[in-house]
Amino acid sequence: MVLENHVTEEWMEGGKNGGCMSDKENGAVPGEPVKKDENSRRGNWGNQIEFVLTSVGYAVGLGNVWRFPYLCYRNGGGAFMLPYFIMLVFCGIPLFFLELSFGQFASLGCLGVWKISPMFKGVGYGMMVVSTYIGIYYNVVICIAFYYFFMSMTNLLPWTYCNNPWNTPDCSGVVGSGAQLNGSLANATASLAAGVTEVVNRTKRTSPSEEYWKHYVLNISDDIGNFGEVRLPILGCLAVSWFVVFLCLIRGVKSSGKVVYFTATFPYVVLTILFIRGITLDGAINGIKYYLTPQWQKVLDAKDSVIAIGTTCSPAVYPKSLRLFLPFPIHRDSIIISITNCATSVYAGFVIFSILGFMAHNLNVPVSEVADHGPGLAFVAYPEALTLLPISPLWSLLFFFMLILLGLGTQFCLLETLVTAIVDEIGTDWIIRNKTVVTLSVAIVGFLLGVPLTTQAGIYWLLLMDNYAASFSLVIISCIMCICVMYIYGTQGHRNYFKDVEMMLGFPPPLFFKVCWRFISPVIISFILIFTVIQYKPITYNDYVYPGWSLAIGFAMAMSSVICIPVYGLYKISRSPGATFREVQQKKKKKKENERIKEFGSSSKSRKETRAVLRYPVGQVRSGRTNVVVAAVRQPEI
Repeated sequence: MVLENHVTEEWMEGGKNGGCMSDKENGAVPGEPVKKDENSRRGNWGNQIEFVLTSVGYAVGLGNVWRFPYLCYRNGGGAFMLPYFIMLVFCGIPLFFLELSFGQFASLGCLGVWKISPMFKGVGYGMMVVSTYIGIYYNVVICIAFYYFFMSMTNLLPWTYCNNPWNTPDCSGVVGSGAQLNGSLANATASLAAGVTEVVNRTKRTSPSEEYWKHYVLNISDDIGNFGEVRLPILGCLAVSWFVVFLCLIRGVKSSGKVVYFTATFPYVVLTILFIRGITLDGAINGIKYYLTPQWQKVLDAKDSVIAIGTTCSPAVYPKSLRLFLPFPIHRDSIIISITNCATSVYAGFVIFSILGFMAHNLNVPVSEVADHGPGLAFVAYPEALTLLPISPLWSLLFFFMLILLGLGTQFCLLETLVTAIVDEIGTDWIIRNKTVVTLSVAIVGFLLGVPLTTQAGIYWLLLMDNYAASFSLVIISCIMCICVMYIYGTQGHRNYFKDVEMMLGFPPPLFFKVCWRFISPVIISFILIFTVIQYKPITYNDYVYPGWSLAIGFAMAMSSVICIPVYGLYKISRSPGATFREVQQKKKKKKENERIKEFGSSSKSRKETRAVLRYPVGQVRSGRTNVVVAAVRQPEI
């Protein structure tokens, strides 16, 4: 029996041919084909910029545009910033660094990475379930942005006036009526003033954009169980959305890495254009003042402010598999990505509240009564604000194109998470060579599962999935992941992980991160989870109260991801031989240690490398600038 290459070293500093080693130096037997590195077969990042841009595109999404500004002004304006940044420092950045280093050391997806503790592989399955839920409804939001983008390709935005077939007698616009379009500028100005006066005097006003959203785009039904008909325009845009995602991921990170040069940077160009235009509008300063002025009493009284901070601040509570294969300085990247994510939210707040201040000025109402939350903010308040801007179709095209890019940046990584996990779990040569087929299959299944969300009751189901399938279950999974890595990783828990990080970076992780990983971050996550349970309120949509059976479905979706953890753990225990669980683990560890030490030798350096190989039988172990690729040692069957 012949043992194949034990250790091959790459990325040697000062090496020839860009640091690549010859076949002989690589440990290959002369005359035999050289085995390609596993990561080269599966796909890799082209350079560090692609990785950082992809991570930024994933962390920065639609929530930065509508959810953060809404949470900020609802929970005290500028007062919300203080706990937000505290959470960023003590929870967001450390957890993101934990996930980046975790993924890079293993170079595996969210399933394969749990070779460190196979009993907790259910965490990876749970994250796959959450990624599936988010990917389904997230692409529906993107498809609605596609729809608004297409409908903006006109001389007049269709939600500008109240003289359309879908409008009701309660509709009252701020730009007058469509019959006055051909009037003179003076008549248009008088119409605007009359429209504003009418809005102020009415006790109940329904904006044209709100009626366009409810009665035309959604044609919303009266109950979550009344699906009605499929909205064919939305269904067509959903197909376009999934097709675009598939095309961008057809070659894995090799293609998505190139796409992010545009998708991750263009939203900032649009935000800057809208910001410059927004601050020049009348009343913009009032919106910015409301955005920044602290209202401390709201922070003290806000029941869900902690939950809002926890779910907004940390990108680490989202799907993990970003395929981190290159030897990048991840400690620096984690800080850059986390700060960029939060800075984008703050910057988007300035953009949004400048426009909302202008809108409140024209309507003569407080800023707090202008904005809505969730899809209502993106597809009701913003479109209405856009109608008040000069050359409104142009601004509408730019705004919704920005929303599309923000959504696609996140959707790329959600789909890549699922595809990577499937490919890594099956692991055959055929599945790796035909990864495009897997990507297409996932896209088709995602499209079919998203069809019910394009019906007349689709908005009810979208909000149900958003509030239950991807909320506190993420907090639970993150807490278990952090505890497992810090306290169950091998026999020495955090010490093993700190050594692995030191092996990659060339120096041990800073003391701040060690303390956060072991104590502060798990405590904060646990507190957020407890606060979520204590302050639970049934979901509502405007005046509609969800029935009990729909809430039961929501809890079932939430638990479907969490239940994977104990179920898989019990499965692994039941399949392991031994009298007790402790005995099983001790025998496995001792047997594996003896085998590896025998194969790699007994020197100090070999023992250090062996400890890493014990946790990742197939993977990459990096020591400073040297990249040690540990290949699987396999014996031919007799």
